Amino acid sequence: MNHKELAEAIFKVSNLKGEFHLRSGQISNEYFDKYLFECQPEILKSIANEMSKMVPSGIDVLAGLEMGGIPIATMISHMTGIPAAFVRKKQKEYGTCKLAEGGNVENKKVLVIEDVVTSGGQIIESVKQLRNFGAIITKVLCVIDRESGGKENLKQNDLSLLPLFSMSELHAASAKLSLQQTTRAERPW
Repeated sequence: MNHKELAEAIFKVSNLKGEFHLRSGQISNEYFDKYLFECQPEILKSIANEMSKMVPSGIDVLAGLEMGGIPIATMISHMTGIPAAFVRKKQKEYGTCKLAEGGNVENKKVLVIEDVVTSGGQIIESVKQLRNFGAIITKVLCVIDRESGGKENLKQNDLSLLPLFSMSELHAASAKLSLQQTTRAERPW
C-alpha cells in the first residue's frame, strides 16, 4: 500500500461523523477511531512500515503511549529492531510500580509513539513523567495530527511532532475516494 492508498484506507475504515468529546475537552463532529485502523492487520502493517522510515537515527527506545500507541510501537519495534516500552497513563501502584513497561528508558533516547494527536495533552503529561525517569525525549511520532494545536503545544515543551498524516491529508484522501465512487456510479457497466 503506498502513502496515498494508506491515507484512503485509514479514512475509509476509521472516520466517524457525529458529536464526539475529545480528551482535550473539545467537541468535534469528526472522529478518527484509531482502534478501527489498528485492528486491521494490513493497514497496521502499512502504517508501521511508513512510520519506520520516519524514525530518527540514534533512537534507543520506542515508547508507545497507552493504549493506541502500543500496537504501533510494537509493530515499528518489530520492523526496526529498536526495543519498545509501553507507557501507562498513570504509574502502576502495585507490583513493579512502573510507568513504562518493557524497555528501560533511563538515559535513553526515546521516541514517543502515538496514534492521534489533538492538543497533545496526554503526550505532554507522559513525557514529563518519562523525563523524570531519565528519558531523553525530543520527538513524537504519530499516525494522525488533527491540526488542533498539538504541534504547537508540544513545541512549547521542547518536542517536535512528526505526523504520518495531517487531518488535511486525510480529508484530501476522502475527497479522492468520493470522486472515485462517483465516477464508478456513473459508469453504465
